[in-house]
Amino acid sequence: MSWFVRKDKGIQTPTEMKREAPDGLWYQCPNCKKAMHTREHKLNAYTCVHCNYHEKIGSEAYFSILFDNNTFTELDANMMSADPLNFTDTKSYPGRVKATMMKTGLKDAVRTAYGPMNDQIVTVACMDFSFIGGSMGSVVGEKIARAIDHAIASRTPFLMISRSGGARMMEAGYSLMQMAKTSAKLALLSQARLPYVSLLTDPTTGGVTASYAMLGDFNIAEPGALIGFAGPRVIRETIGKDLPKGFQEAEFVLEHGFLDFIVDRKDLKDKLSSLFGMLE
Repeated sequence: MSWFVRKDKGIQTPTEMKREAPDGLWYQCPNCKKAMHTREHKLNAYTCVHCNYHEKIGSEAYFSILFDNNTFTELDANMMSADPLNFTDTKSYPGRVKATMMKTGLKDAVRTAYGPMNDQIVTVACMDFSFIGGSMGSVVGEKIARAIDHAIASRTPFLMISRSGGARMMEAGYSLMQMAKTSAKLALLSQARLPYVSLLTDPTTGGVTASYAMLGDFNIAEPGALIGFAGPRVIRETIGKDLPKGFQEAEFVLEHGFLDFIVDRKDLKDKLSSLFGMLE
């Protein structure tokens, strides 16, 4: 006979004594499915401590990673989209923009700012995929153009962080015009002999890839980022052939000469500082 006998079956903890783990305390990596503390994930630059998967993040996280002590001055913070075409699909374009603004807290798909990065003032434009798929409309093009103007006026390096599904269909030709406008502004930046680094993150596609994302003095990317113009399905159906393994991933794009190098997000700030120092 066992020396220990449980008289009451089951756990008898009163309901008022039970504690639930706070929401958001743990982060589960979508790649390796392992869990880690949310704070640990954040301190690791939003990359998995187990498999180094780079979580998709937006401008708020990038600014906190890159700017010293998260200190920066935002440019054109209140610029919002108009409705030049009176566009309506399942809902009106102004209604979609307003709903997205309320959901994300953003005014459009890009934020621009300047501030110190390892004690060097840098002008940064960073796209947010959560705002209508990071689509490039008139506001995105105008804010990037104005950020480049600021870089020229203040003689600071310019960093573009791209994450986008391409041009914004709700603005049709107006969105495509931003490709030419931003490219022309980057030509002026080059004439001013100021450095431009383009960081491509997951995903960077469509008209963004076909314009400012690929025009950097250095074009760099995060590991595993999807980079391309048309999607794999469209290309496969167009050429009638199966695509190579890893097609359009950053490593494949690097191997075929369209990138200068791939940078781990944890090393991004130091690598950028070194680049800008070299290009000055």
